[in-house]
Amino acid sequence: MKRETRHISMIKYEDGKITHTDDEIAEEYPLTIMVNDEEFATMVCTPDHLEELVIGFLASEGVIRHVDDILSMHIDKGRGYAYITTHKQVNSTSSNKRWIGSCCGMSRAFYFQTDAKQAKTVMDDFKVKPEDCLNLMKAFQERASMFKKTGAVHQAAIASREGIELIFHDIGRHNALDKLNGFMIKNKISRKEKMVIFSGRISSEILIKVSKMRLGFLLSKSAPTDLAIELADDLNITAIGFARGNRMNIYTHSNRLLIEESTELDLN
Repeated sequence: MKRETRHISMIKYEDGKITHTDDEIAEEYPLTIMVNDEEFATMVCTPDHLEELVIGFLASEGVIRHVDDILSMHIDKGRGYAYITTHKQVNSTSSNKRWIGSCCGMSRAFYFQTDAKQAKTVMDDFKVKPEDCLNLMKAFQERASMFKKTGAVHQAAIASREGIELIFHDIGRHNALDKLNGFMIKNKISRKEKMVIFSGRISSEILIKVSKMRLGFLLSKSAPTDLAIELADDLNITAIGFARGNRMNIYTHSNRLLIEESTELDLN
């Protein structure tokens, strides 16, 4: 199994003083996905939960819908390859036409043309109290052990009103979401009344990824972009940013927020 971190020697400068010390650094691992003996994509990721990552990625790109669509999977961790055989032939023509986006570099910052087909309006009517959102974000931050070690990973979680149910991290923000999605697909976990909690900014790529997961509530400690807000509005996703301490900004579909048990918060 690949390590997630490694220690390196470094020189630390602080208050005019030089110190020779060690630092814990996040591992960066290239993984090439082969689908039906054809190269489909190469991503750079944190080398843990690779099976969930591959399943979530292929589902996000429309290659599979269910885990049963995969006939076989073999991950060669030493060489950095994932070999997947699907029941149906994959049309790889559209996968070669990519749009370069704004995050995570060339390795993952692209859209497949299937985005337009896979991103659907989310109909879940999940509602939650604002204070529950803030408590969930606090719990999410408290569990950010890998970020505290390295400062170099993103984190994503699935939560219900009761608390955080799943949590994954990765150097790529898209990868963290794909690991969540892959785990849910692999274990056939219900999406009903669930939200995504996220450490990074809400970009249009992230918003589309959440839409493909069929989840209608995205809570982040960071800022959104204007296109992400437009997409969230169109796709019926509640987008909340800057959830920190006792405050947060509700950008879209505030009808999912409750002040009292029977009172809806309407900021639109």
